[in-house]
Amino acid sequence: MSSKALLQTSLDFPVRRGKVRDIYDFGDEVLLVSSDRISAFDWILPSGIPDKGRVLTQIAAFWFEKLGEENHLITVDVDQMPCLDGVDAATKADLAGRSTLCKKSKVFPVECIVRGCLTGSGWKEYQKSQTICGIKLPEGLKESVRLETPIFTPTTKAEEGHDENVTFEQMCDLIGTEAATELRDRSISLFQRGAEYAASRGIIIADTKFEWGVRDGKIILVDEVLTPDSSRFWPADDYEVGRSQKSFDKQFVRDWLLASDWDRQSVPPALPEDVIAKTREKYIEAFERLTGKEFPWK
Repeated sequence: MSSKALLQTSLDFPVRRGKVRDIYDFGDEVLLVSSDRISAFDWILPSGIPDKGRVLTQIAAFWFEKLGEENHLITVDVDQMPCLDGVDAATKADLAGRSTLCKKSKVFPVECIVRGCLTGSGWKEYQKSQTICGIKLPEGLKESVRLETPIFTPTTKAEEGHDENVTFEQMCDLIGTEAATELRDRSISLFQRGAEYAASRGIIIADTKFEWGVRDGKIILVDEVLTPDSSRFWPADDYEVGRSQKSFDKQFVRDWLLASDWDRQSVPPALPEDVIAKTREKYIEAFERLTGKEFPWK
């Protein structure tokens, strides 16, 4: 096990930082480094989860290869990244497993959300109006039930604050009908293929988000794909309609924060070691279940 979480990287290249990733720009290529930062309730927590970034990177790489969709991936092998040739051995060791060298693309300003189960914000909305993002659903559905067919509920990508739900028609206005239709259809198809495979490995993918970009005139899959941070993964052997489900992500973190006296308005508290350890175990279990391989940094 890694001795501590890697919360930030500092390479001598232009960088911008997201909630989890440090993004380095090399002109025609981009280096995405998944740190071990973890966020909850719109806050980045002071504690990280060791190797979380490696789990996300390796799961995404697994899906890029398995799904066969044209995508931005060049390599996740730091020894095959010329941009890191001058980096010292210790830094390279930190970057190993958590770095993705990508082809740069012009990313669409929407997140393509596909929902296969009635959960989260969708369940809350359904209880009030029998809709999800304005899409009418049948009466009498229970929490966590599988939807008859997956539904597509895009959002805008907010630089700060929350992403905003948009209708498909609004998405068409934003990026054009032809592109919106292609993104919707390809996202639903990818979700169905990924969910079918995950089910064979004992995991239910309840919902997920995809991002797409344009490179050399073609629409390609970008960002991370079907990971525990971009999706809800549920253990199939514990699945039961009518309640919330256990998950392969930051459930232990959320549960502990909800049980604490943190007001969600101030800087979050540090996480206890047992919560960090349990959360790390869940991320690694997701990798091992999906891929059938032992996690290399265990």
